[in-house]
Amino acid sequence: MFQELKRFNSTVLPGTFIAFALLGFAFLLFYTLYTSQNGSLFSGLDSRIYGLLKFTLYQAFLSTILSLVVGVLIAWALAHQSHFRGRGILVALFSSSLVLPTLVVVFGLIGIFGRNGYLNELTLTLFDTSFGAYLYGLGGILLAHVYLNASFASRALLHSFESIPKEKYKLAKSLNFSVFKRFLYVEYPALKATLLSIGSTIFLLCFTSFAVVLLLGGNPAYNTLEVAIYEAVKLDFDIAMALKLALLQLSISAVLVVLSSGFKINVSNLQTEDTPNLCKESKVLQIIQWCIIGVFTLFFVLPLIVIFINGIGADYMHLFKEPLFIKSFITSLLLATVSSSFTVIIALLLSHARRSFSLSTRLANKPFSKLLESMIAFSGNLYLAIPSLVLGLGFFLMYQKYDGSEILWSTAALLTANVLMSLPFALAVLTPAMQKTAQRYDKLVFSLGLTKLQRWVYVEYPYINSSLGYVFALAFCFSLGDLGIIALFGSDEFSTLPWYLYQLMGSYRTTDAAGVALVLLILVLGVFILTPKLFKGKI
Repeated sequence: MFQELKRFNSTVLPGTFIAFALLGFAFLLFYTLYTSQNGSLFSGLDSRIYGLLKFTLYQAFLSTILSLVVGVLIAWALAHQSHFRGRGILVALFSSSLVLPTLVVVFGLIGIFGRNGYLNELTLTLFDTSFGAYLYGLGGILLAHVYLNASFASRALLHSFESIPKEKYKLAKSLNFSVFKRFLYVEYPALKATLLSIGSTIFLLCFTSFAVVLLLGGNPAYNTLEVAIYEAVKLDFDIAMALKLALLQLSISAVLVVLSSGFKINVSNLQTEDTPNLCKESKVLQIIQWCIIGVFTLFFVLPLIVIFINGIGADYMHLFKEPLFIKSFITSLLLATVSSSFTVIIALLLSHARRSFSLSTRLANKPFSKLLESMIAFSGNLYLAIPSLVLGLGFFLMYQKYDGSEILWSTAALLTANVLMSLPFALAVLTPAMQKTAQRYDKLVFSLGLTKLQRWVYVEYPYINSSLGYVFALAFCFSLGDLGIIALFGSDEFSTLPWYLYQLMGSYRTTDAAGVALVLLILVLGVFILTPKLFKGKI
């Protein structure tokens, strides 16, 4: 046993230490929030707080249901129309929704569906009817959440559709199943596990949604807990109310994460298969499938096109000379680079430790291995339990309590949030890949007596380099487009591109805002597309 521990200590100890550090940080955050408020958690909950909680859960539930329904329809249509030119590009485009900055997406949706949007102007011209006001309220919140989450859901569900053995389709055809029966008895069983995992993730993302509700909520009746925390700190200076809201949200999020911890989500950079569909669909069904693909493609692409059209008209000579733009641009790039580097390193160490505790050829049979593996897995998913505004409030209180400059605390808060935000996705990609390398090459590596460095250079890195590039790109884009903690700490002295864009939109400088949105969109898509290729040496 001691020889085995000695063999794996370089992989187990650093990852285990980081897991304990993350859990210790979570405890410190909860302790700081709890000790800063007076009375018990539930003593001051009034009808307003219950109203906020009710709407937060309501909009998250509706957003999840709609996103899953749309996601299933898109995946079903794409799975049964597996051969057409541009299908791979379309699927890759849908995958990019995961990293699109929420603020940029909202800006594009307003450009299409808002009061002064292209669609509203078209209906005014043709029918003398305006319907742009619906975007501000529950309708707009649901629309944005479906845009961001349905394409993400469809990507994972499409992989489940394509994993169904073709023999089952042949059997369904021989039994003369209708489309509904085929879905119920052949396709739904293959989708069930993915629906649970994707659904729980989407619900948590919508439950803690901030930028979408902040910009499209319209009035206090459509506020969520996250937005209410922001308003309590920044607008009302009511720290006591912010603490109650933060503790309530933290408690509910933690419970939701624990309840959904049994569901496994598969986020990968694997390509979909272009296998021919064995079921010959009727003409009517093919038309329906093509309509689903066409309508959602327009819905997804048009806001991005609007950002390009409006952004081209910006005065970039003036914009690029703006001191605040330059400062925001440099700050965003530095924060994104540092946080994505930390994310990759931490994810590698956690994945190393987790596979050592989970594989039977390593330490899976040792005492406490299952407990330590579960602890490491939970530590990597802390962000789902600790929403960004709650995390920001904790740092805000620590800044007031302990010494240090505001810039230092702001930087620490943003880096911590960016790393925690990216870790669940990074671990979902790296952990399975690293477990496969261990299962495949452990015996060979041990028999050859390779050093840790030799194993990494000749075994690990060649197998996971594309996954590393994908994780780095994800973390970089998440950091680049986040408008969470910066909403609490943002100022002229400390600004990022999303915060600068939000300030421009708030001051109705729409032309400059369109230019910044385009810059941010090009940066995100460029990094997301090119970085994995760079890691694979194809650039």
